[in-house]
Amino acid sequence: MTGQVVSAELLAVVVAMVDGRPSVLTLGAPPRLPSGPLLPSHLSLQAATRAWVEEQTGRRLGYLEQLYTFADLDRDGGGSGRPISVSYLGLTTPGHPGIGGWRDWYALLPWEDTRTDTTLLDDHIAPGLRRWVESDPAARGERRRRVDTTFGLAGLAWQPELVLQRYELLYESGLVPESPAPWRRPDDELVPGERMAGDHRRVLATGLARLRAKITYRPVVFELMPTSFTLRQLQDCVEALAGRDVHTQNFRRLIEQQDLVEETGDVHAGTGGRPARLYRFRRQVLQERHVAGTKLPTTRAR
Repeated sequence: MTGQVVSAELLAVVVAMVDGRPSVLTLGAPPRLPSGPLLPSHLSLQAATRAWVEEQTGRRLGYLEQLYTFADLDRDGGGSGRPISVSYLGLTTPGHPGIGGWRDWYALLPWEDTRTDTTLLDDHIAPGLRRWVESDPAARGERRRRVDTTFGLAGLAWQPELVLQRYELLYESGLVPESPAPWRRPDDELVPGERMAGDHRRVLATGLARLRAKITYRPVVFELMPTSFTLRQLQDCVEALAGRDVHTQNFRRLIEQQDLVEETGDVHAGTGGRPARLYRFRRQVLQERHVAGTKLPTTRAR
């Protein structure tokens, strides 16, 4: 039996808030994530990821954490072996990326923003998923439960962190362009959303899911904020990441009670009303409370 060729690749989901929108750093067309192989000269997986991002985009990363390892057979569809991809999540502040560009992640995963308009889910996604449910009578019950739970249908709550499950369900039901052709049905329209190279949109969904979960128990949101900010700007950032609204009074109460921020003594005059106080993140809380006690407020139900 011939041995299978195994290759290792590093991918980076690099996120910043650009003009108030959560955005991901991409290259080329169709867009792809910064990536590159693990080379003998690299001291570690993380060092290799940082090196490839800097080489390909000109960006030096600060916050970086390992995300997920993908080892599916023939991930890229090329049939050349088993590529093992180790993905990382990087958080940074906006600025010209050098090479490539910032792409609004809701242009890539539009169904994940539920703040203003549910017509995409109600008029496009749900009907296609219902047809998929009914297409297999033997699996109808199990499919219906998956659809309702994953997309918050039939009276169930929308769970922001189920980003990967939603993408994979759309993939399996033939509703995204990267779905295998045999899985698509002529009566189904593909859901809106820009396609990425290979399975990079799946990797992006994994990164968004991790970030949404993490902002509820660690203060990583401050990695995306400027040095000084108003509480309204901080809330806008949290809502944009979560794709849903939060309760303003509860949000401010939790932020202040946990001593996550401190006043700078300056104000921001560009709010259209009374100047708003400016705050900065108290980084010492990372030493004061290593894990517990930094929980950000849970978002409102859809």
